[in-house]
Amino acid sequence: MDLTQELNCMIIQSVQVSPIMKIVKVKPDGWKLPDFSAGQFVALGLPPQFERCADATQEFEPSKPDKLIKRAYSIASSSTEDVVEFYITLVHSGQLTPRIFNLKIGDRIWMGRKAVGMFTLDQINEDRNVVLIATGTGVAPYMSMLRSNALKRKGNIMVVHGASNSWDLGYSSELKLLANMFDKFAYYPTITETHKEPPGWQGDTRFIEEIWKSGEVEKIWGFKPSPDNTDVFLCGNPKMVDSMKALLYEDDFRDHKKKEPGQIHAEEFF
Repeated sequence: MDLTQELNCMIIQSVQVSPIMKIVKVKPDGWKLPDFSAGQFVALGLPPQFERCADATQEFEPSKPDKLIKRAYSIASSSTEDVVEFYITLVHSGQLTPRIFNLKIGDRIWMGRKAVGMFTLDQINEDRNVVLIATGTGVAPYMSMLRSNALKRKGNIMVVHGASNSWDLGYSSELKLLANMFDKFAYYPTITETHKEPPGWQGDTRFIEEIWKSGEVEKIWGFKPSPDNTDVFLCGNPKMVDSMKALLYEDDFRDHKKKEPGQIHAEEFF
């Protein structure tokens, strides 16, 4: 069975952001991804016969030779673009990401024909404030939101992004620019491994949970975020998501569910 016949997209850009992170742009070949809501995700896939990158280690689980390897990734691009952007972390022992990291411009890849997910701003009143909290590539869905229509909202928006090193803070230049352009948008990066920074680091070095407990959002906004005025989005390391939820519960924030609307929105597939 020739699985390459299923590859319905082409890699048109591949940017190595750091040794373990890449921004990849994918263009559908002869079709267009239907309209989607910023914050949703879509599946990517490759045949198991494709080579893995040089930095890959032994696969934690052997691939099935007759099926595409498929995984879900949040979309980072605007919902109005005809190309689809992804921010991807290399899992050295993984099945799919080492193969994606080995692709070059012009190579082909499979992408699902429909984006899905409830991790969006669609149901949140535009007057409410929003804190978008991420670690690593968890910032991807927020980029889609900001590049679509989030900055037209009336409430405040703040991105809190944590990573090990400054070079892992993908999109930091774009986020800094947006913060300078829009009065109601704030960007707050933090890193934890400052000893690896050759030029030094002048920003925050705390974990995101400590930043929340210290009231940093209140200092920037001038008022305390509460369930009455703010929704909080969480995406990234599951430990961060769980610990942030615990802190938010203490402030009476509640999980958002279809039948029980709340103020905590978590992307759980990481």
